[in-house]
Amino acid sequence: MEFFKNSNIDFLGKKWYFIAFSLVFSVAGVCSMLFWHGIPLDIDFRGGTQVYVKFTHNPDDNVVRQAMDRVGLHNARIQRLGAVGSNEVLVDVPLEVTSQEALDVPKQKIIDALQTNAPAGKADLNNSSVLAISTFLEQKDPLHLATDAPKRYSDIAKAVTDFRDKTKGGVLASFADLNGVADPAAVASLQDGFFVSDFGVYRVDSVGPQVGKELQHQAFWATLYSLAGMLVYLAVRFEWIYGVAAVITVFHDTLITVGAFSLTNKPISLTVIAAILTLIGYSNNDTIVVFDRIRENLKLMRRESLSEIVNRSINQTLSRTILTAGLTFLTVLALYLFGGEVLHGFSFALVIGILIGTYSSIAIAAPILVAYQDWRLSRSKPAVIGQTGPGRREKAKARV
Repeated sequence: MEFFKNSNIDFLGKKWYFIAFSLVFSVAGVCSMLFWHGIPLDIDFRGGTQVYVKFTHNPDDNVVRQAMDRVGLHNARIQRLGAVGSNEVLVDVPLEVTSQEALDVPKQKIIDALQTNAPAGKADLNNSSVLAISTFLEQKDPLHLATDAPKRYSDIAKAVTDFRDKTKGGVLASFADLNGVADPAAVASLQDGFFVSDFGVYRVDSVGPQVGKELQHQAFWATLYSLAGMLVYLAVRFEWIYGVAAVITVFHDTLITVGAFSLTNKPISLTVIAAILTLIGYSNNDTIVVFDRIRENLKLMRRESLSEIVNRSINQTLSRTILTAGLTFLTVLALYLFGGEVLHGFSFALVIGILIGTYSSIAIAAPILVAYQDWRLSRSKPAVIGQTGPGRREKAKARV
C-alpha cells in the first residue's frame, strides 16, 4: 500500500511556514513554563502525598478545599478523576518532609477533615483496614466461636473489605450493602463499633522530597545521554552536521511536548519521561530514514542542487512516513482515549510527540542541512557584505 505515489511537494519552499508554526508553539510553551504554570511535576519528582477519594455522591470541590483548609492543608490541589459520575477526587498535598511517618500524616488529616458528622466512639467502615475490622469482631465475638475465631473473623473482615473495594469501588453506601456478604450477626455487631461515611480512600501515594530530587536528576541525565548518544551515532553513520540536525530536531520535539504539558497544566511523571525517551528514539528513526535517502540521492543526482535532492528524498519517503506514523498514532490515540487515568499522561505525551516528531523529520531536520550548505556557500563567495577588493568594486559599479 502506498500513499502520495510520485508526489512532488515543495517542502523546502514552505520552510518559513514551518518555522513560524514551530516558533509559535515553542514560544508559547516556554512562556508557560517561565511565567504561567511552570513545569508541573508529579509526585514522583517533587515529593508529597496523593490521596485518591471516592464519594457516594457528586462532591463539591469548594467544600473539599475548605475541609482541607480547616486541617491546615492549605496548598492541597483538588482534581476530579475518572468519567463524569464516578465521584472520584484526587487530593494532592506537597510536602517538604523526609520521614515516611510524616508522609503518612496527610491521609489521616484528609479523612478527619471529610468526616464532619462522625459519631463519637465509632470508626469509619469505609476507611478501616482488614486488621481493624477483624480485631473488633474478635473482641465482640458475635458468632460465639471457640478455637478458630481469629481465622473466621479475619475471613469475614477480608470479605467485607474485598466487597467494599472491588465491587463497590472503595465506598459502601450503608450497612445494607453487606447483606449476603457476611453473616447477619457479624454485620449487626459491626454497626455497634463502626459507621458508614459518604467517602472512602482507595489509594495513597507518598514520595519523600529527597527521592523526588534524585529522580529529577536521573531523568535529566537519561535525556541528556540519549541526545549525546544520538549525536555520536549520526556523526559516525553520516556526517557531524546530520547529528547536529537530528539533535536540534529532537530538542525541538521535546520542547514542544513539555510545553504542551505546561500549557495544559498536566503533571510530568516518571511514565511521561519514559514516553519522552521513547519519542526521542521514534523521531530519530524517522529522521534517519530521510537522511539515508538523501545520502543515496546525493550519489545518484550529482547535477541537482541540494535543495532539489532533499525535496525529492522527502517525497520518496513520504508514503512510508505517513503509513508508519499513522498506524502508531491511532494506537496511542486509542490508549489516550480508553487507557484510563493511570496512562493518561504517558499516552498524552505519545500523542503530541508522534505528531510533532513526524512533522519535524520533514519540516525541521532536512531543511537544516540545506541551511548549513547555504551558509557555507555564502562564506565561500568572493564578495560578501563588508568585503574589500575587486568583487566589491564590481558590485559598486553595477549599482551605479
